[in-house]
Amino acid sequence: MAERTNSMIHNLISKMATPSLLLALLALLPGCKKAGPVAGVPDVEVVAIEQRAVPIYAEFVGTLQAEVNATISAQVSGYLLQQNYKEGQFVKKGDVLFQIDDRTYKAALDQALAKLGKSELDVQRYTPLAKTQAISQQELDDAIQANLANEAAVESARLNYDFCKILSPIDGVAGLAQAQVGDLLGPGTGPLTTVAQVDPIRVYFSVSQQLMSQLIERALAEGRGLRTGSNAPVLELTLASGSVYPLQGKVRFSDNQVDVKTGTIRVVGEFPNPQQELIPGMFTRVRGQLGVDENALLVPQQSVAEMQGRYLIAIVGTDNKVSIRPVTVGQRVGSQWVIQGNVQAGERVVAEGIQKVREGAVVNPLPLAEKPATVLDQQAEAAKP
Repeated sequence: MAERTNSMIHNLISKMATPSLLLALLALLPGCKKAGPVAGVPDVEVVAIEQRAVPIYAEFVGTLQAEVNATISAQVSGYLLQQNYKEGQFVKKGDVLFQIDDRTYKAALDQALAKLGKSELDVQRYTPLAKTQAISQQELDDAIQANLANEAAVESARLNYDFCKILSPIDGVAGLAQAQVGDLLGPGTGPLTTVAQVDPIRVYFSVSQQLMSQLIERALAEGRGLRTGSNAPVLELTLASGSVYPLQGKVRFSDNQVDVKTGTIRVVGEFPNPQQELIPGMFTRVRGQLGVDENALLVPQQSVAEMQGRYLIAIVGTDNKVSIRPVTVGQRVGSQWVIQGNVQAGERVVAEGIQKVREGAVVNPLPLAEKPATVLDQQAEAAKP
């Protein structure tokens, strides 16, 4: 009888029901029900919230610039005869970079020297004559003034002659030449090249006025000067390749006013650059240590979940029940994050299996399995005070 009834229901459903209703009705028939799995207590891996001293860092975007960037220009007119340096190579102060045709200026110098020689003889000859009143004092004075004018003319001619050799004013790296041999140069020609002093090299970055105010307040509280470099923060540089520059730098000085457009203050740092690895114009990331948080709370990064702009962690209580708590995430220390919120050191936080938990759920906490140390872990261990 039951089989006949089931057969009739099957036929009626196939004629009248939609596919979705068909599945629902078939589930009500005898023999179609399946027992669901019994939900068990999920296993999660937990770790205790760690509390220790952590250096406080701030990171900024910086631009490298030369300590001195000297623009080289011609000061006299003439044809360029020689380029005496290799572009991109290191040059020393006083090295000849360009040679301008100096024949005209050599002739002018010789002519000025000749006039000076004659005027010196006139002064020597007129001096005893003026004492005996053989000539008037006015003639001697005129001869002396003419001699002084000739001395000035010689100095001017010698400067012009020397300017035909265009010298490097500093030690540094010479840039691309903007003139070629045979070009007619002059004071209005424009820059011929630049020489950049890159050891040490400067890095420019901007700091918000809020952070600057905090640093000033901390310096005053510690009795330190505001613009003294003895306690300046140590700087680290991360290159575009992601590698960390091996040499540390320091803050040299900050600007004397806030940029009203951005609300930031420009800060200048300095790094040694003996191998000329740092090139002016590079964009870098600058990290500076601002202090030490003696009681920082740290958790593994994978234990923090982000949801709609909020950061949450799952705390397992002594009764193995889960409590979801919002936290504020700070800086990254190796594979951990510094957090702030309604948490305490030693509390157990879910590090693996956070997707299995919900508020008030009971879990089976297991110790977090140790994993091989990463490079970030090794860096964090080295940074511990």
